[in-house]
Amino acid sequence: MSKARLIITAVTIQGLSQAEAARRYNASPGWVSKLIARWRTEGDKALEPRSRKPRTTPNAIDPVASPVVV
Repeated sequence: MSKARLIITAVTIQGLSQAEAARRYNASPGWVSKLIARWRTEGDKALEPRSRKPRTTPNAIDPVASPVVV
């Protein structure tokens, strides 16, 4: 069982507070809060790992607009 599933089970079924679940499972309170909020909106899909890759790269150079140096 994943740590996320344990925390969600502890909060929703066992009745632990989010802060108490964070202490018990050695997780940050902010992550537990975010996890519970995601679980309430997405269900079990919230338990899947998420990519940490940025969606955009604001400083990227447009390959079409950049000059070709030979």
